[in-house]
Amino acid sequence: MDQIKWAVNQMPASDDAQLPVMSLENVAKARAFHQSFPQYAVTPLAKLGGMAQYLGLGGFYVKDESYRFGLNAFKVLGGSFAMARYIAEQLGRDVSEMTYDYLTSQTLKDEFGQATFFTATDGNHGRGVAWAANKLGQKAVVLMPKGTVQTRFDNIAREGAKVTIEEVNYDECVRRANALAEQTEHGVMVQDTAWDGYEKIPAWIMQGYGTMASEAAEQLEADGVKRPTHVFVQAGVGSLAGAVVGYFANRYPDNPPKFIVMEAQAADCLYQGAKAGDGKIRFVEGDLATIMAGLACGEPNTISWDILRNHVACFVSCPDWVSAKGMRMLGAPVKGDPQVVSGESGAVGMGLISTLMQSDEYKELREAIGLDENSQVLMFSTEGDTDPVNYKKIVWGE
Repeated sequence: MDQIKWAVNQMPASDDAQLPVMSLENVAKARAFHQSFPQYAVTPLAKLGGMAQYLGLGGFYVKDESYRFGLNAFKVLGGSFAMARYIAEQLGRDVSEMTYDYLTSQTLKDEFGQATFFTATDGNHGRGVAWAANKLGQKAVVLMPKGTVQTRFDNIAREGAKVTIEEVNYDECVRRANALAEQTEHGVMVQDTAWDGYEKIPAWIMQGYGTMASEAAEQLEADGVKRPTHVFVQAGVGSLAGAVVGYFANRYPDNPPKFIVMEAQAADCLYQGAKAGDGKIRFVEGDLATIMAGLACGEPNTISWDILRNHVACFVSCPDWVSAKGMRMLGAPVKGDPQVVSGESGAVGMGLISTLMQSDEYKELREAIGLDENSQVLMFSTEGDTDPVNYKKIVWGE
């Protein structure tokens, strides 16, 4: 069995210039926008009291994004808010005026017209962009990497987007989608990764993800947990991780939680950067083959990286078995705990936390992050069974 690898963060701090991207004010604007959708509801925070007791933790909470807008994943939060901010900017208005009712109105059509939003995706982000474009009367073009499963393709096509599966990996799909956007009149790239010269829209996407983090913080407080002691969050390019870490660092500036970032071992670019320890970005190349399709990204988001290098305690590189174990544990909970249907990219936190608490092989990592009977742990199950066939295969052992 492949080993879990980790790197305690010893990188030199930067000037933290990107932390204000995730300010409480910016996240409040995103949340107000999402609340204007008729489909909006706060997703559940599953309190796994039995699991916490079983593993020897003080408390264990899982934010369950399989309920988000009926789309089975959190990603729609980012793409939809980025579209709203883009349209607001084009019209010289503030995003607070971009309510669902206004964006779907004839007035908006007259004032703005129609744009084509381009993106690359392994599934969830593209589905979110396609869904939001469809609801708001805009167009979407989505490129998917080789190896994409039919269900994820069909879910996007159903939203009226133009979808193709390319014979290249995710990072190359990003480059192709960007080239198409540049060649198209009113073409806009809506990608959840940033690179030099492309930072505004990814920052808006991260702010959209902040809705999920702010809901979770309020739900914890309502349950009597003033703040989590540990936040486990998974990373592909790192946009979600940067959003969650940035939000909680802003919310609890004097006493932030310990942040642990997890990646698929086949695409552990952030871990490689942390291991090198110099603060510079590292890329991982190749097919990036992992069951965690949503995390199969080898080139980090530059905005997120700056937040993560300053605030994360530890970066962890997880083999596929970690996620598979997490899927089974969440799907067959301790008696009395709610079930969480968590897909391959959603469950890695469960697999890692249980392994750290139950295996002395990883005692050093457990002690390095101070995970014990007093810990109040928060993790994010970012998707449900977005690939139902594979979900059953892993959970039922078919």
